[in-house]
Amino acid sequence: MHDSVTGPGPGTGPVRTHCPYCSLQCGITLDASVRPVILDAQSDFPTNLGGLCAKGWTAAELLDHPQRLTAPLVRDSRDEPLRPASWDEALDRVATAIRGAQDRYGRDAVGLFGGGGLTNEKAYQFGKFARATLRTAMIDYNGRFCMSSAANAATRAFGIDRGLPFPLADIAGTDALMLVGSNPADTMPPAMQFIDAARARGARLIVVDPRTTRTAAGANLHLQPVPGTDLALANGLLNVAIRERLIDVDYIAERTTGFDGVRRAVRQYWPDRVERISGVPEADLVRAAHILSAADHAVILTARGAEQHRSGSDTALGFINLALALGLPGRPFSGYGTVTGQGNGQGGREHGQKADQLPGYRRLDDPVARAHVAAVWGIPPSELPAPGLSAYEMLDGLGTEGGVRVLWVAGSNIAVSAPRAGHIADRMRSLDFLAVSDFFLSETARMADVVLPSTQWAEETGTMTNLEGRVILRRAAVAPPAGSRSDLWVMRELAARLGRPALSDDPQEIFEELRRASAGGKADYSGITYERIVAENGLFWPCPSTRHPGTPRLFTQDFPTRGRQARFHPVEHVGAAETPDAEYPYYLTTGRLLRQYQSGAQTRRVASLSEAEPDAAVEIHPTLARRIGVRAGDLVSLRTRRGRAVMRVRIADGIRPDTVFAPFHYGGSGAVNLLTNPALDPYSRMPEFKACAVSVDAVVDGPGVIPPESPPPQKDLHE
Repeated sequence: MHDSVTGPGPGTGPVRTHCPYCSLQCGITLDASVRPVILDAQSDFPTNLGGLCAKGWTAAELLDHPQRLTAPLVRDSRDEPLRPASWDEALDRVATAIRGAQDRYGRDAVGLFGGGGLTNEKAYQFGKFARATLRTAMIDYNGRFCMSSAANAATRAFGIDRGLPFPLADIAGTDALMLVGSNPADTMPPAMQFIDAARARGARLIVVDPRTTRTAAGANLHLQPVPGTDLALANGLLNVAIRERLIDVDYIAERTTGFDGVRRAVRQYWPDRVERISGVPEADLVRAAHILSAADHAVILTARGAEQHRSGSDTALGFINLALALGLPGRPFSGYGTVTGQGNGQGGREHGQKADQLPGYRRLDDPVARAHVAAVWGIPPSELPAPGLSAYEMLDGLGTEGGVRVLWVAGSNIAVSAPRAGHIADRMRSLDFLAVSDFFLSETARMADVVLPSTQWAEETGTMTNLEGRVILRRAAVAPPAGSRSDLWVMRELAARLGRPALSDDPQEIFEELRRASAGGKADYSGITYERIVAENGLFWPCPSTRHPGTPRLFTQDFPTRGRQARFHPVEHVGAAETPDAEYPYYLTTGRLLRQYQSGAQTRRVASLSEAEPDAAVEIHPTLARRIGVRAGDLVSLRTRRGRAVMRVRIADGIRPDTVFAPFHYGGSGAVNLLTNPALDPYSRMPEFKACAVSVDAVVDGPGVIPPESPPPQKDLHE
């Protein structure tokens, strides 16, 4: 029977749903009544308007993939391989491990690690399961490695964190756009149509990136700073704007506070000094400031290239300061935003996966917030634990005295994605017990004592919140394999085995509870229902009642701060925690490729995507290639103070000669996060993925040199 909310039902006809990958959450239609599943793009969904990237067009290939996990796997001892098991055996093992660790070491001996790809319902229930079922403080998620610095900066400056405080389509109406550490031409190609539309109207595009990416190649002005110097660049741009009287003094006086402190702080960032720090020519710095200030409408967007640093929060604040001084936030087709990466990177950080957070973007250390959420959950506020450790800090302490002894990972592949990944893998091996929920045997799942096969994106219904703050409904279109289960079902079953209060596994029922828990919070979903999402093609939070239209554009009247004004913050450039020296003479920076996604656990299994980019390749300047005697396709050894990786060479004229770039989608010896620096931002606890010192040396194929590997076949697990 057709349901206007959930659609016609899995396998019965075309279902309108959403892509499983990035934060655009492009609208797609799946028809699983035939095999292979037919996938098409929705022409009327606002973020893609009929467009999809290579990943989106091939997403349905994962649904019937031969390496799909279709039964739980268990390991009888650490020396034995994983073997198929029943769900009862697998869940009993997990429950026994949880109970044993908490009895022996205390409640915080059990930890949960979630993901920015989990639906809002899963993220919410994961937080509730940790705090109300297990009563542990130890929960965080991989969004700590993605959006935490931008979130911290936006909250401090604007009083609220929503990646884009305006619809993505507004970019088409701007006259000047600055992208800082963002390469949407590769990372989210459908979004380029709005940038292209702006440029067709005459808008000017400024790109800040040490590489000449596909996005930068089309820019009117490309600034190539030394990795880790974006904050000096932001302060230098503001110095120019103040000195040349380009700022909006009326906006500053009426809508902001704290400008005098920032004015004093940026006095020392005169353009020639910023050139010496960043390598960006003084003339280009001045030109960029004039382009932004002369535009009737201007937008500044930051992304991970600027934020994944030990000073990432301050860097984001530096560009927010510039946007506020120019009077951009809240004006039509103008403002500051940050480009969320993961599919539910926005919603995943709003409802309780973070170590310090409760649903609705409430703070766990706020007594009023604790009382509200505890009442929804039917427990005394005193039962809620205190804030726990951030993601890297929790992982760094796995298996140690006072650390987590039993870990459940859901929706994340931390063996590849965590900084200093070799060390984190060692820490996972020291655990008493590791459980992993996934639909493929990822590098992390291969290390587990129990692997729980999850349902995939197209096999379950739930909400996601895209980069604009638009809450959308991802609907089930395909029947899952008989042996897979939703993470919601797993939490329900574990709660029962642990003798704790019952949990629902019905997504819509959980969403109704999420609405109550978020009511009155900054991320207020209380007026959003499944029915409204379907009828209105998504709804923007905050939406405090069912009569409220939602809030596509923030800051048009004021800011949700105590004084209703945005706040300037003086910030100082400190640079990367590591800079090149005689032993490690270059900068290493990391990022994404067009045809791969996150740790590659999904995209490396799609034949057309894997064939196009089969293994990790490090991008180096021709000057460096000549210096070390390598050509395109040769193997090189990358070495930092934390480890060694082996990659193929890709020669690129457009990268800085002192910098090498490597993608983070690969495991094995091509895992770049074996090398990255876990130096943490003091505010967000974001690791410094984007800058560390590295040596690059030629190697020869032969014994001991293992090229980057693709996921191995899994047939032996199912025979």
